[in-house]
Amino acid sequence: MLKPQGDDDDRSNSPANSITSINSLASLLREKMQMFPGVLKKKKPHDYKIRACVAFLFLTIIFLVTLAYVLYQQKVLQRAYFEKIKFNKAARLIEIYNLDGINSIRGRLGITMNYKQAHSCLPADERNDGSICFEWMDRARLYLKHYDLNPEVRCYNLQWISLSENINPTDCFDLSLGSGHWYGGGQTSESAWPLEKGLHSFAPFVTGRIEKHEWGNVLRRFFLNSKGAAILIDNETPLYVSVSNQRGRELCLQGQYDSFAFVNRLHPLPHLTYSVCIGSGMTRLHSFMTEKTLWDGLKKEEINIIYSLLTEPLWEITTATKEEFTEGAVANYTDDVIALGFLKQGHVLINEFWQKQIGDFTVDTERFPSLEETITIMHRRGFRIVFTIQPYISTESESFAHAVKNRYLISERFSDRRIPALTRYKSLESAGVLDITYNRTIPWFQDKLRAVMNKYKFDAFYLDLGVAYNMPHYYQCEKPLINPDHYKTQFINSIQGAVNIFGVNSAIEMPRAPSFVSLPQFESSWDGLQRVIPTVLTYGLIGYPFLIPGAVGGDYEAPGWWASVNSTSDADVLLPDKELYVRWLQLATFLPVIRFTHLPSKYGDDKVLEMARILTLLRQQTVTPYLKKYADEALDSGLPLIRPLWMIEPNDPACHIVADEFSVGEDLIVAPVLYSGARQREVYLPAGVWKDGIDGSLRKGNRWIHDYKVEDNQIAYFEKMPDNTRF
Repeated sequence: MLKPQGDDDDRSNSPANSITSINSLASLLREKMQMFPGVLKKKKPHDYKIRACVAFLFLTIIFLVTLAYVLYQQKVLQRAYFEKIKFNKAARLIEIYNLDGINSIRGRLGITMNYKQAHSCLPADERNDGSICFEWMDRARLYLKHYDLNPEVRCYNLQWISLSENINPTDCFDLSLGSGHWYGGGQTSESAWPLEKGLHSFAPFVTGRIEKHEWGNVLRRFFLNSKGAAILIDNETPLYVSVSNQRGRELCLQGQYDSFAFVNRLHPLPHLTYSVCIGSGMTRLHSFMTEKTLWDGLKKEEINIIYSLLTEPLWEITTATKEEFTEGAVANYTDDVIALGFLKQGHVLINEFWQKQIGDFTVDTERFPSLEETITIMHRRGFRIVFTIQPYISTESESFAHAVKNRYLISERFSDRRIPALTRYKSLESAGVLDITYNRTIPWFQDKLRAVMNKYKFDAFYLDLGVAYNMPHYYQCEKPLINPDHYKTQFINSIQGAVNIFGVNSAIEMPRAPSFVSLPQFESSWDGLQRVIPTVLTYGLIGYPFLIPGAVGGDYEAPGWWASVNSTSDADVLLPDKELYVRWLQLATFLPVIRFTHLPSKYGDDKVLEMARILTLLRQQTVTPYLKKYADEALDSGLPLIRPLWMIEPNDPACHIVADEFSVGEDLIVAPVLYSGARQREVYLPAGVWKDGIDGSLRKGNRWIHDYKVEDNQIAYFEKMPDNTRF
């Protein structure tokens, strides 16, 4: 029942007052009844009759009052789905309770409105969907309604509609101590886990690079707290998000149009629509809100692709310049992989420089004169070949003029449709972007991709889509986009099925399996290494179980790199710090995909090679069976392969805050070393009995292990033992 506070005496809002009143009446009646025997002895018969009449009248009154109370309660139960909400209209304070009566979430609504008086909406503005409507004069209107996701999950939908250009609807939810821990959304600029550990101001909720923007390359409009509450924001809301500290830690949601991220107005004025869902616990609530159809329509060969990524490495060939990226460089790299002798061949990722100019969608035959034959040889040796493609067409590409003439490119806003909007991306200083919303673009693009795949017989494409900020600032598509990230979903859907897609580097929705989603690029530094676990946990939590981590040792140069002599030539190449590389390799051994740019043999150090051999055997014998087991579960349930500790023990407060450990499903706890020179660390084990992966001893869970020793050639991991294991 929606219970406004502040309009009347606060005591009237408490159900305890009604109970007290009834108890008082019952006590009074009991007292009167106890007096009757004595009265009968002393009073005359006619007095008895009068008393009996009074008693009858008294009981009749009690009956009528009770009946009125019951009828009132029955009337109230017509809106019983609001009985778990307390809402103060004047202060716009909301509290929502779970089915056990425990406060799961509290917040401040409409904080940008400097006005307290709330009115019921006019009949013309009411809706016939069971919602309750409030209006703050000439400022905003709020609709609140209920729906059940399932018998265990109750959701409340809130929709703000601004009535003024000056009002951006804004709601803030408490993140302070006592309000539970919060997770979700995506990678923040601070890689915060839990979410309240970071701070950032209002920013568009679109993909970006954490070095420049507040949010990373993979997002979902989903947040979850440890008290069993989740927030799911509507895709059409022009969403800004902040984690603020003005009135204590708060997660704030705002509906706001702007000149780039949310320039296409789906409504005349800003709006904010989201649902708050309440469950009996965070793990069950999370499982109810995950995608359950990842397996739908999968063929056996597609499932085999998933298994191959889990069991075989991904080799990413990079060179300092495009000119150095040649057929010979690819052949030499794969020869070095084979020379290692202990790593499987796996997938070879060819970057976008297989083209002369990005956007040609034809192989550069000067640098790759006999690529067909080379790919045939690589296939024979057991490699799978993946070509990277982008939606960007260089202004120097032969395709650019053709694309402009046929209007295949996104155009410049406020100008002629034939004028393309240009942008920069990676090595491209000037490029157009394919307008995938234009019906004539899709067949042309699909034909280009099929032609190159049919000629060179490689296995799949990897989609390098960039982030929202790589779109031209004044972009204009044939059909309006909700926001720049909507382009990714449109692009993936337009070619999925026409060609094989191996993975994507940015997403706001989980692409259809067997496509994997890449983590962002991490700098080659200890700070970069420390960001990996919170990012993997966050992406898995928001609905991306199949992830490709960054390269072992980091993806790009950072302070701490040093020069090393390449073992196959006299050229100097930059390699990550050796200790950093080994610790990164230890961590990557337990992640879904192990991705290499720099081979361990390039260090010319037998210790590095021996460590790589030991970890390869560990992955094959211990980790891979669990990854395959939980991949099957992920296809059915949507649950991540790599999980936070609280998914094992949701009621353990310590599990809620551990940010440098993770579990593979429910069977392995991994606690890598993430700091330079460290030879020990703190380890937390959830309840149960765990087998130490270093010394084979059994350890009892639900406790911290202090100063746990981990040498430079070791990684701390613990395997779950059966529940009946004797300790």
